[in-house]
Amino acid sequence: MAKEMSPKFQPQEVEAGKYQWWVESGVFHPNEDPNAEPYSIVIPPPNVTGKLHLGHAWDVTLQDMIIRQKRMQGYDTLWLPGMDHAGIATQAKVEEKLRGEGLSRYDLGREKFLEQTWEWKEEYASHIREQWAKMGISVDYRRERFTLDQGLSDAVKKVFVTLYEKGLIYRGEYIINWDPKAKTSLSDIEVIHKDVEGAFYHMNYPLADGSGVLEVATTRPETLLGDTAVAVHPEDERYQALIGKTVILPLVGKEIPIIADEYVEQDFGTGVVKITPAHDPNDFEVGNRHNLPRVNVMNDDATMNELAGKYEGMNRFAARKAIVKDLEEAGLLVKIEKHVHSVGHSERTDVVVEPRLSKQWFVKMGPLAEQAIQAQRAEEDNTVNFYPPRFNDAYLRWMENIHDWVISRQLWWGHQIPAWYHNETGEVYVGMEAPADAENWTQDVDVLDTWFSSALWPFSTMGWPDVEASDYKRYYPTSTLVTGYDILTFWVSRMMFQGLEFTGKRPFKNVLIHGLIRDSQGRKMSKSLGNGVDPMEVIEQYGADALRWFLANGSAPGQDVRYSTDKMDAAWNFINKIWNASRYALMNIGDLTVDQLDITGEKTLADKWILTRLNQVIAKVTELFEKFEFGEAGRLLYRFIWDDFCDWYIEMSKETLAGNDEAAKLTTRSILVYVLDQTLRLLHPIMPFVTEEIWQSVPHIGDSLVVASYPVVQESQMDEVAAEKMEFLMDFIRSVRTSRNEMNTPLSKPIAIVAKTSSADIQAILSENESYIARFCNPESFEYGLEVEAPSHAVTSVISGAEIYLPLAGLINIDDEIARLEKEAAKLQDEVNRVEKKLSNEKFVAKAPEAVVEAERAKGKEYADQRQAVLERIATLKTLA
Repeated sequence: MAKEMSPKFQPQEVEAGKYQWWVESGVFHPNEDPNAEPYSIVIPPPNVTGKLHLGHAWDVTLQDMIIRQKRMQGYDTLWLPGMDHAGIATQAKVEEKLRGEGLSRYDLGREKFLEQTWEWKEEYASHIREQWAKMGISVDYRRERFTLDQGLSDAVKKVFVTLYEKGLIYRGEYIINWDPKAKTSLSDIEVIHKDVEGAFYHMNYPLADGSGVLEVATTRPETLLGDTAVAVHPEDERYQALIGKTVILPLVGKEIPIIADEYVEQDFGTGVVKITPAHDPNDFEVGNRHNLPRVNVMNDDATMNELAGKYEGMNRFAARKAIVKDLEEAGLLVKIEKHVHSVGHSERTDVVVEPRLSKQWFVKMGPLAEQAIQAQRAEEDNTVNFYPPRFNDAYLRWMENIHDWVISRQLWWGHQIPAWYHNETGEVYVGMEAPADAENWTQDVDVLDTWFSSALWPFSTMGWPDVEASDYKRYYPTSTLVTGYDILTFWVSRMMFQGLEFTGKRPFKNVLIHGLIRDSQGRKMSKSLGNGVDPMEVIEQYGADALRWFLANGSAPGQDVRYSTDKMDAAWNFINKIWNASRYALMNIGDLTVDQLDITGEKTLADKWILTRLNQVIAKVTELFEKFEFGEAGRLLYRFIWDDFCDWYIEMSKETLAGNDEAAKLTTRSILVYVLDQTLRLLHPIMPFVTEEIWQSVPHIGDSLVVASYPVVQESQMDEVAAEKMEFLMDFIRSVRTSRNEMNTPLSKPIAIVAKTSSADIQAILSENESYIARFCNPESFEYGLEVEAPSHAVTSVISGAEIYLPLAGLINIDDEIARLEKEAAKLQDEVNRVEKKLSNEKFVAKAPEAVVEAERAKGKEYADQRQAVLERIATLKTLA
């Protein structure tokens, strides 16, 4: 039984209870039809660090639109939900909470701290699920995963052990990015570079033999204490005699060598650089080449350590000031040169990153990157399709310039590294389980980088490493990944090389990259600007469907989108228009049941036209969805619903429904219901709540619109001739109404209308549809035909196929009308000139399809004919002026 619609559109009322009904009824589950083609998406797992923001809302809306459409199209769809433990971010939040209680993680110990972190995870995971429900995302909760689940942990261990056994994971002492606040290593892409005002500090290093000094410059004087050499270029003639000698390290007093290395730029500064192998990645490489000692002068919190002498205990920036002061007092400071330079900051804590010598676990990226690059360039079924394609180039650039990946993190929250060290011998053991004599071994206390586990997400969530797992066999590789361009290198790239390495297959067929949500001024949303928008507050005000409509239509793939309340108002207004149009249709079908509906009867021109337009829209929207061009699809749907269905067809249907022909009324009522039903199906992936609500009021078969079939083109309903006739009729009506407006003649005032037609066919269209002219134009009299005479005093308009005159003697000024027509003639001449220029372009005529060229010629003739008719009318009016 159809339910009755509320008189007013109220989104909170519409959305209440629907999501729970969908979930409980199981409509989000795969259909498990073995004959259906599988289509799968894994959700980019949000971090369990807080509430979702507007960017998350955009991300899940796009995924939901894709999966809802595919589900309706009969695919065996799986959208797998889940969340990420987000090591650094989550641990930082929990530690911040503990600090508020006067505690640290060390006060609790690892086990108790992890208990508190799991409690945090459960609390915030429930918040995220509530927000998913508000957004209406159609995931299969039975398959929800978390990156610290047992199954995913097994996958992580398997990958670590396998890469280690292949020699692709190793442990070594290298310069890494160090976050001194979180006290953990960072990968290169977890470092955000910001331009800050700093300085070059120029200082003299005295030659040990007393023969002079060497001037060097640095931006970090505090690392001077760890210098183990100064270097010059081997071909720099200025310093040839000094290579192999020594200098006295200022403030420390020890001798360090002068070495030659091609790393030094002869033309930069003095051509002499200090070498600090424990505090700079380039110096580290130089130190390796020259067997230099590595002197680390900082603790893990970026305070100076015992090797820093008198500066021990100072933080790095306080030590910098003290060292500069001491250099100045010693007469060794040459100058301080202010300059702006790029400084790395931790993405998570925003503190300045310290390059630091540290023993860490690394992934050797060379072989993995090469395999991924070759697969992507092979142009075979195993390549990933990027939308838009430019991100393929960004991906390849990153892979071609990749460094070894530091994967160990000095945290407690995460996957503990599956490596053990023998308590006596120091032997390293790596395995899925602890060694048999576990009491003699100590497990590595570090955890793995969050991205190490999330890189396995597409296949670890499907049951891998069990390659016989049903979901893995059925739904992997996944079909489409939707994500923002900001994590292309963090996550997408890593999933691609790990997927290829461990499954031999691409992890997804398509990657749809979207941009960022910005405010109305184009600024990135941030706490500091106070311009962030809570999607839940937007839903509270406008409803989820309005938010989804805005997000779906915001931009093209890869582009940013600007949020504004004006856009949200427009989205709400559009849904309200759909609501009111649906109520009109349903009020006019009365008690018709599904069995009584019949669209096969004799149809009006409007009936034939709306069915043709519907099928054109079905074809184009389906095509645009396949290319992820959701903005264009939305604009097409908007125009069809607002203009074609509401403003034209519904108004025209009133003529039939007000008449006495019961057969015609049944056909029009049936078409009203049919077009509404098909339109709701087209809209459902974008705005699921309101379409479900309306659909439940429409005579239908089936329990939920979620699993109703998606529209397909019905060729038998296409009538191009009727569509062309209708286009002429609409042009005619628009022209009359425009002329009325220009003359300030209200529609309520009957007027005489005269139309000179260009052919008998055009005359027949007007003859067969006089009732529409009467409804939309309100004529006092209506004269039309091939031979009609143009009235002497009239407002004139020219459309393709007819000249239209409104004899409004006494209401217009003839001189004004001539001036208006002269402007119209000039506009038409511009169109003629544009077409002629296009057709005179030999390249266009040679390369464009013949049909396109012919269409241009036809347009040119039409513009020329219209212009000639306008000129003739001007000539007639001038005889009366």
